Amino acid sequence: MHKTQQALPAVGIDFGTTNSSMALATAEAGVQLASFRTGAGSTLSFRSVLYLEMVKEAGRAQRTRSRTGPAAIERYLDADEKGRLIQSLKSYLPSRTLTGTEVFGRRYTLEDLISRILADLREEAEQHFGTPIRHAMVGRPVRFVGAETEEDDAYALSRLREAFRIAGFDSVDFEMEPVAAAYSYESTLDHDELILVGDFGGGTSDFSLLQVGPGIRRRGRRPGDLLGNSGVGLAGDAFDARIVRKLVSPALGSDSHARSLNKILPAVPAWIYANLERWHYLSFLRTRNVTELLKSARLRALEPEKIEALIALIEEDLGYQLHQAVQRVKFDLSRSKTAEFHFRDGSLDLRIEVTRNEFESWIEDELRAMDSCIDSLLHNANVSPRDVDRVFLTGGSSFVPAVRSIFARRFGEERIRSGNEFTSVAYGLALRAEESRMNRAL
Repeated sequence: MHKTQQALPAVGIDFGTTNSSMALATAEAGVQLASFRTGAGSTLSFRSVLYLEMVKEAGRAQRTRSRTGPAAIERYLDADEKGRLIQSLKSYLPSRTLTGTEVFGRRYTLEDLISRILADLREEAEQHFGTPIRHAMVGRPVRFVGAETEEDDAYALSRLREAFRIAGFDSVDFEMEPVAAAYSYESTLDHDELILVGDFGGGTSDFSLLQVGPGIRRRGRRPGDLLGNSGVGLAGDAFDARIVRKLVSPALGSDSHARSLNKILPAVPAWIYANLERWHYLSFLRTRNVTELLKSARLRALEPEKIEALIALIEEDLGYQLHQAVQRVKFDLSRSKTAEFHFRDGSLDLRIEVTRNEFESWIEDELRAMDSCIDSLLHNANVSPRDVDRVFLTGGSSFVPAVRSIFARRFGEERIRSGNEFTSVAYGLALRAEESRMNRAL
């Protein structure tokens, strides 16, 4: 039994709302990150998306073909007749009402859909590492997006476990994502520290307080080393949605009005703009009813050019390109106090100046929720900010200055560390898997 456990590769999988990554830990080579093929080269991040389309091959009936990761997006952008692009599946795990969906007349459970992403992720990593992968240490958020109770979290975790089973995994263990990030940070230490980890994903922001370091490893980890954890169901996706709502949608007529029977009314229903806030929803607007509604609105609008721009965005299906531009301006505002949102694609050309102060005012509610979450964590763990030796931040939104300032105010800029923002969780999960494997082998 011990030999069997030792033979299992120590694999860590960070299955994220937006991006996923994998790592392998070995005594000989340390931790290696899997790379994934794209049309432009290779990447360490595998987009957590699924694309389904109907295809007909010579002499055969039509069938459904799936693509995941970078290949899914590339196929979606190239296809003349769009199939169904699905993302953020992880965020639906706690929902008891969303058990699945119908695509091209076939019913799929949520676990089925997620398993397709996980299976491709596993197969590509097997090719990269040159070894079969049937067991893994998998990251999980402190609180799943939409989970309101511990029962919701347990339900989400059971569904995720089932998705891994369908994807060909014999077994998986779960570890909190911020704890995994702490393992990554710990690998750089030559002394023990009490650290606070902030892990910012696409859908969740998670925080943990724990003791780490070589002394902790030597004496053996204890449950008390984890002083506490907490999390909120919002992060990078929520920030992107605010940029679309406050910056982009007004340029496309969300604040515009139209004249109808001597009354001044909103030109376009608000639900249309809500679909812009998640780029893969835009294709749902490419229907005859929506087209007729918008063309009628353009005739009555006081600012018809804005409605025309909205029509162009939808007809040319530019949702992915729009959100790439949103990502760019968010990144630019992390480095500069002003930036230009520039979106030029197809017949659409938008240029809008935006300041960091404006962006920070748009995400005030999200920042306040993070702030309160950290206060609760410190209070419940009975830890003072001055007792925390280091703060380790990881994930894309850790670049946002307003997020970083939440920690700088409490702990001081000199105590904040960051690194490997998009792969540190997978890296730490592999280390955690190796530690678990060695403990079982003893």
